[in-house]
Amino acid sequence: MTRRIVLLVTSPRMPAGLLTAAAWDVVRAHPVLAGADGEQIVALRAAGATVTVVPDATAATLLDAAQPVAVWLAGPSGDEFLARELGLRLAREPGLAELELMYGSWDPPGARLLDAVAVTDRLQSSDPWRREQTHRTLAKYLLEEAYEAYDAIVAGDHAAVRDEMGDVLLQVLFHAQLAQELPEDERWTIDDVAGDFVAKMVRRNPHVFADTPTEDIEEIIATWERVKAEEKGGARSPLDGVTWSLPSLTLAAKLLARARRHGLPEPDPSDTLGGRLLALVAAAGEDPDAEAALREELHRYAASVTP
Repeated sequence: MTRRIVLLVTSPRMPAGLLTAAAWDVVRAHPVLAGADGEQIVALRAAGATVTVVPDATAATLLDAAQPVAVWLAGPSGDEFLARELGLRLAREPGLAELELMYGSWDPPGARLLDAVAVTDRLQSSDPWRREQTHRTLAKYLLEEAYEAYDAIVAGDHAAVRDEMGDVLLQVLFHAQLAQELPEDERWTIDDVAGDFVAKMVRRNPHVFADTPTEDIEEIIATWERVKAEEKGGARSPLDGVTWSLPSLTLAAKLLARARRHGLPEPDPSDTLGGRLLALVAAAGEDPDAEAALREELHRYAASVTP
């Protein structure tokens, strides 16, 4: 009779016991071995599975247990070392047993965000510098990381964009972690942030989430601004809600775009440096990104004067 070893891999980010039907059939029908106790083992035993903990298991351990079938419940790391050892052994002696890799559960998209939350919590509890920070002391880092991500995007460096987005994410998670320590009536968590975000996206995008489909971009933008104004109690002017802390060129482009969408008059710039800059942004039309254009020109200048 051919022996069979099933390497059962599960996601440590999914609730214990949440397995596929095929995985449940296997663990109920055959002996299960694992390297350490954990919530998954508790769930399996509660459901009637026989689980034996073998801290120092080897390929020989699994081969001996396969009478004719044994299931190895991999730990959170996947136990690649054991799978490799077993695979090499069976490559040399293919008649010893059959090896099957089974996924009992797997990470849904976004599951690694749970790891990011856990790492941020660990940093906050263990790092003395981080424990001294506040929203205000960290504000400059949020801007710096956002600008570094912007630079990577403008440079077209996709690997750097990925890396910088992680730094931006850290800032979001860290601010959420700090907010958990506020007084009870002001406290919020990363789940509150995510929940508010989801609710906001659903409200502001009825063409996606409600029975009001449209392909008209202008209508989509108008709906977004209308809902946003309603959320803030009704805008007093078309320019309400503009972020005045934006870089000046970006702010100018945003103000002009908002004004044009609402049919407001074009600016009448003064004969000052600021007026001339505003006139240049206005003359560029709706599409050009003045901030990116000037940065690109500055890079060209730096390259021309650098030995």
